[in-house]
Amino acid sequence: MKPNIGKTDRLLRIAIAIFLLIYAYWQGSWLAFGFSIFTFYESWASWCAFYQLIGRNSCPLPKK
Repeated sequence: MKPNIGKTDRLLRIAIAIFLLIYAYWQGSWLAFGFSIFTFYESWASWCAFYQLIGRNSCPLPKK
């Protein structure tokens, strides 16, 4: 798995994961909790399955 998520996307995903975690606790939703954990994993691993499927990469290009 090559990283395909840049810094901005990672920060956005962490914010979404925190929101989902709070929502899951508030509503008692295991589904929202599962999505929250998955979103945390995506931001930690810098890899998104959907980006992989569509061929998108938001990582910065390496400097030469």
